[in-house]
Amino acid sequence: HLMRNIDEGLLHRAFSVFLFDSQNRLLLQQRASEKITFPNMWTNTCCSHPLGVPGETGADLDAAVQGVRRAAQRKLDQELGIKATQVPLDQFQFLTRIHYRAPSDGKWGEHESKSSSADQGLSTIHSYDLVDYILLIKSDVDHTANPNEVQDTRYVSQGDLRQMFKDDSLQFTPWFKLICNTMLFEWWDHLDQGLDKYRGEAEIRRM
Repeated sequence: HLMRNIDEGLLHRAFSVFLFDSQNRLLLQQRASEKITFPNMWTNTCCSHPLGVPGETGADLDAAVQGVRRAAQRKLDQELGIKATQVPLDQFQFLTRIHYRAPSDGKWGEHESKSSSADQGLSTIHSYDLVDYILLIKSDVDHTANPNEVQDTRYVSQGDLRQMFKDDSLQFTPWFKLICNTMLFEWWDHLDQGLDKYRGEAEIRRM
């Protein structure tokens, strides 16, 4: 997204998928070198934007969540070749929404905030701001990276990921590091028991 548009408040609704296998390893992707924003950086399984089409939008929070689930299915297939049958809509767990700004090169960047329809009444954020929905799913999937989108993938344990963060030769998208440093490892600890208390958070987390 052009930083000019971000500074003018023309923001975009987004989603971030964290896909874990049956061993509770997280599937990471390294963004392709030709990506306009954050090329070559490691990040969560999939992050993108729902389309402004029926089925991926919603006038209230429940409908908006269902819309980003459909968008997540679409992008997991497009980027990683993961078929919808392996990531059923009802298996995506919606946890929360985050508002953040992450400039890329000064011209392009990301700034996700709240959804104007689904989140009316939150006057502390500009009414045109949109939202980044966080989705978790646990599934053993078959994946083949689309080289136009993804140059590498890797399954990691918590320990593996912490070691990657210590490697100065690796770069990570700012939203991924932000989510990891604030929330992800706690969620990870509760994947098999106790995750319910984190699901469906109504308030937006401002980062």
